[in-house]
Amino acid sequence: MIALVALPLALQAVAMFFDEVLFHRLRGLSRWERVGHPLDTLTILACFAVAIAAPPVTRWLFAYVALSAFSCLFVTKDEWIHARDCSPAEHWLHAVLFVLHPIALAAVAFLWMHGLRSLVVAQAALTLTFGAYQLLYWNVSWRPSWMRRPTHAR
Repeated sequence: MIALVALPLALQAVAMFFDEVLFHRLRGLSRWERVGHPLDTLTILACFAVAIAAPPVTRWLFAYVALSAFSCLFVTKDEWIHARDCSPAEHWLHAVLFVLHPIALAAVAFLWMHGLRSLVVAQAALTLTFGAYQLLYWNVSWRPSWMRRPTHAR
């Protein structure tokens, strides 16, 4: 049963990997996306924080559902930018991610409700690591092509 619950989390991770490596690095990200993508991750971490810190009782389940609904809506904020900047293949991958997003959050809720807190903590740690990568790579180390130094020898 755990493998079945973990499947949407794994699929989401694979889709995020391809979005990052095949599309984001190829086209670069606008300032809006460089700030917005770590915020997307933060909305997911807010859900996980509830599942880690609180018991799965009615008021906390309500909080988790509300935060999950907010996260599902929040991650769509970039579509105005994506409509201009993305290829059809990247749009398709984003659609897959939008479908997986609430399913992955439901999977974490299942783990939480069944007392599998350590798996929720592990998922939160992976998500936090990815969020730190997004923040640091795209906002500290990455530079737009017009700011990069030529790599040819002088």
